[in-house]
Amino acid sequence: MVSVNNIILAFSGKTLLDNISFVVNKKDRIGLTGKNGAGKSTLMKIMSGLQEVDGGSISFPSEMKIGYLPQQMTYPKGKTVLEETFTAFSEIFKLEKQIENIGNQLAERDDYHNDAYLELIEQLNKKEEQFRLLGGNSVHGEVEKTLKGLGFEQNDFQRQVTEFSGGWRMRIELAKIILQKPDLLLLDEPTNHLDIESIEWLEQLLISYPGAIMLISHDRTFLDNITKRTIEISLGKIYDYKAAYSKYEQLRKERIEQQTAAYENQQKKIKDTEQFIERFRAKATKAVQVQSRIKQLEKIDRIEIDKTDISDLHVKFPPAPHSGELTLDVEYLTKKYDHKTILKDIILTVERGRKIAFVGKNGAGKTTLIKIITGKTDFSGKVKLGHLVKIGYFAQNQEKELDENKTVFETLDDIAVGEVRKKLRTILGNFLFSDDDIEKKVAVLSGGERARLALAKLMLEPYNFLILDEPTNHLDIHSKDVLKQALMQYNGTLIVVSHDRHFLNGLPDEIYEFTNHKIKKHSGDINLFLEKKKAESLKQFEKNSGTKKNKISTSSNNKDLYLKRKEADKEIRKAEKEHNNLEKRIEELEDFITECEDKLSSGEKITDTNFWTDFENAKKEVDQKMLIWDELTQKISEFTQKKDSLK
Repeated sequence: MVSVNNIILAFSGKTLLDNISFVVNKKDRIGLTGKNGAGKSTLMKIMSGLQEVDGGSISFPSEMKIGYLPQQMTYPKGKTVLEETFTAFSEIFKLEKQIENIGNQLAERDDYHNDAYLELIEQLNKKEEQFRLLGGNSVHGEVEKTLKGLGFEQNDFQRQVTEFSGGWRMRIELAKIILQKPDLLLLDEPTNHLDIESIEWLEQLLISYPGAIMLISHDRTFLDNITKRTIEISLGKIYDYKAAYSKYEQLRKERIEQQTAAYENQQKKIKDTEQFIERFRAKATKAVQVQSRIKQLEKIDRIEIDKTDISDLHVKFPPAPHSGELTLDVEYLTKKYDHKTILKDIILTVERGRKIAFVGKNGAGKTTLIKIITGKTDFSGKVKLGHLVKIGYFAQNQEKELDENKTVFETLDDIAVGEVRKKLRTILGNFLFSDDDIEKKVAVLSGGERARLALAKLMLEPYNFLILDEPTNHLDIHSKDVLKQALMQYNGTLIVVSHDRHFLNGLPDEIYEFTNHKIKKHSGDINLFLEKKKAESLKQFEKNSGTKKNKISTSSNNKDLYLKRKEADKEIRKAEKEHNNLEKRIEELEDFITECEDKLSSGEKITDTNFWTDFENAKKEVDQKMLIWDELTQKISEFTQKKDSLK
């Protein structure tokens, strides 16, 4: 369908794309991956016709439609959300006007048998059929469904586009592209400004999308759920895998290992052959064998190991300074913008060392609460930090927090004090800023570079309370994993806002859901939270769908009691089964933890690279499972009391 042919592109003498070729087929689901700066966004611009190349070409059928969602875009003024979204249907509305115009002409004529009149009738029929095929009759319903799926409320439709933040404007652009139903969707970081619920809605839409999709995303779960093919860009070359992201990682590792093994075997044979030639070159009796070996060497197809980008992010937060047992105490906090209530009577207590995630729809108040805690906005109520608590803050809107007129080095140098000033170049190097990069102005940095620079600022001094608002938005997948491991090892208190399910999996001890101006605490990780949310939605649906016909009606009180006791028995058995399974899992985890602790206490050298991750994850899972075990124990007691009361 789309053929990328030997594309070459260089910037400032550096080859970004080096003679790359591939084909996008109908209904392909492709994840475009690679480190920040590898050329992913540039390749999408080339495919959408917005970027010229130094060599090669892109070919596709003339009637084919391509929809492209860039990371950064310009937004219109003077239009409401609905008006701007309707611009996706310019062709349909043009047809509608033509149909109306022909209809008006026909209404004014009475020469029904004239050839011109009959020709107008034929034109009208053709345009009405075209209008129907393009979905003209369902435009309004499709627009409303798509906007609501992306998180807009009905009362948002008539608001001006300029009233919304960049993230919400991006959703409008995404809605327009989806509604146009192009043959190929090119989506560059479509989840960056979406909340978890909107991401899940978009996932379902893309899974069933009739055309081809190529997307750039640093959300591993999103990629795994949608894509079936992964194209990696690394050092100007591409590597094409018929697999989703997680499987691609495994296949890539196996490919490099196989290449390395084959290369080493070949090098050994070459060395042995060269030694034979050198040893017997002077002997006349071995002349035939020597010449034969020389010809063998000349014919060998030399194996080369694919070059890999070995640049790596290094994040290790300084140890948290001592502070009081209580990190944060919030009582009856309320926040309003004009007459709109964002948060109402919030109560939140955070103990030292806890790791907490804030989740919920965009606009629910997550960032607002963070701004209140960090002293960036006013409020009513009480917010008190604990004894000696020192906050390190990563803001979501990095483009506003960083001074664009400063260089990378100046950004750190202007705020660093003491001995750390001597380590600035090392710190920047750990965050992938080379000697050339540190003199760049912040204004020219990409989103990923700005995110890394903001994280580097947190290394300048030790904090015991980190507050990170969407820290992973512009980080590549590997950098996200590095940051996650650093946060898991961090011994201070953490509050993180994120919509990345893989990033949150196993990181927080507690999840606070923001909904209806309130916050609701959930124990366990993000996967458990999402499972509970789906279960709650299903129960609510079943409750709302119930009818009188479904209710048991009987004149016999005994029969009614019998059915209730039977239901109570069923609930007890179900809870006890889950309780027993939990006990088994907790025992397995505790055995594993004991084995790990024995290894550590014995002084045994740890060679397994996954040892610490597995050890920490096991401890976290035990804590999570124990909380659920306690809840189930309480439930079983309640069910038993309920059953006894029915005697």
